Amino acid sequence: MDEIDKKILNLIQKEFPVVAEPFKVIGDSVGVSEGEALARVRRLKKTGIIRRVGAVFEPKKLGYVSTLCAARVPEEKIKDFVETVNACPGVTHNYKRNHEYNIWFTFIAPSQKVLKRALAEIKEKTGITDVLSMRAVRTFKVDASFEL
Repeated sequence: MDEIDKKILNLIQKEFPVVAEPFKVIGDSVGVSEGEALARVRRLKKTGIIRRVGAVFEPKKLGYVSTLCAARVPEEKIKDFVETVNACPGVTHNYKRNHEYNIWFTFIAPSQKVLKRALAEIKEKTGITDVLSMRAVRTFKVDASFEL
């Protein structure tokens, strides 16, 4: 990763241009062509430095519901459990923790009914039934951008 990659990462974390040709704007901002800017972002995504490029919305303001889930998953079932969870379109984060409940994920859905059904499907498909769903009582937003 060179200095141009770092400039691109700094830019797209906070100010992704919402225009017809965003990678042209990004390229112009960091001194490369549109094609090179796009190629660099693709490479950073392929190598795992970028997980995803997408908008972040406030689910509640859109009428959606969300929850933080914690699951107790035996070590030998983690891979399959995580693959099943990650296949759900409403999952925004999924991570392993050093805790009795070792897999945590956030889930957003258009309704409580859809959310409950999706969690039930995860339990059924994986055989993991010890999954806590913890709806937020208060929301705290933390800026998760990283200056490079």
